[in-house]
Amino acid sequence: MLLIACPWCGERDETEFHYGGQAHVAYPADPEALTDVEWGAYLFVRDNPKGDFAERWVHTAGCRRWFNVVRHTVTHDISAVYPAGQPRPSQESRPQNEVTA
Repeated sequence: MLLIACPWCGERDETEFHYGGQAHVAYPADPEALTDVEWGAYLFVRDNPKGDFAERWVHTAGCRRWFNVVRHTVTHDISAVYPAGQPRPSQESRPQNEVTA
């Protein structure tokens, strides 16, 4: 079970939260000017790294606030939690855990 530290409520079980997708995706400055292909890319195309990834989460069973989490997509280790609207914290390079078959 994943434990997530809400910036306002503290560490809680993942069942209290809902995933909200990739963090730091900027809304288009002029959405009316986008083509259908560009609008589709904005809505549906997201990064899918093997490693650290900034995600949005909401504490649905608690304070109901949105915040960001930097989680490793292979090991699920959480290296940072910070309020929405704040920049991603700078982190020193950490080893990327590889899964080998």
